[in-house]
Amino acid sequence: MIHIAEGGMPWVLASFAFSFLFLGASFFTTSLLLIFFFLVSVFFFLISCLLIIFFRDPERSIGHGIVAVADGKIQDVTNHQDADVGDCVRISTFMNIHNVHVNRMPLAGTIEKLTHHSGGHVPAFQKESDANERVVLLIRTDIGVMKIVQIAGSVARRIVPYVSEGTVLKKGEKIGLIRLGSRVDLYVPANKIKTLVIQVHQRILAGEDTIAEIYD
Repeated sequence: MIHIAEGGMPWVLASFAFSFLFLGASFFTTSLLLIFFFLVSVFFFLISCLLIIFFRDPERSIGHGIVAVADGKIQDVTNHQDADVGDCVRISTFMNIHNVHVNRMPLAGTIEKLTHHSGGHVPAFQKESDANERVVLLIRTDIGVMKIVQIAGSVARRIVPYVSEGTVLKKGEKIGLIRLGSRVDLYVPANKIKTLVIQVHQRILAGEDTIAEIYD
């Protein structure tokens, strides 16, 4: 049985409702209008099936070390000086519309701060997407402060947090949903990383794939 992510079910149900509405209407019409209503019903049914795929939320076996926050492709790995984390490594993951859109904790920790920033909706793979609508989470972990930035893209217009300030989570637990793809940046203290085990263009699964080994 396919599990639907929290925040995705209203979209799936609404699409199915339109499908059945137009299908029902087709029984009370004739000729061209009947064909039109039937085709619209089929269209919404196909959209519903796609939404089920988009909002699927499969179980994951949690990996070791620091695990991936998002499903998708590693877009960039850079050294960075961040105001919140300090000297760190920023790992950017691009989420396409066919990826699972639920994001997960990279390590066990406490959500110290959650901030929503309004912004644009340019494609998430462009540099200008740094000014897009985004949610920033600061997390207190055993290796210090880590930061997750969930960035909305041109299609993804809504970020749905599952957590709030003060929430304590285990590694791999769900932190939120970005509808229909975008980008997620993870900031990790550089002096805590023993080995990076990912590379640019590699495909990863949230919670399951290890992205870095840390010092004990």
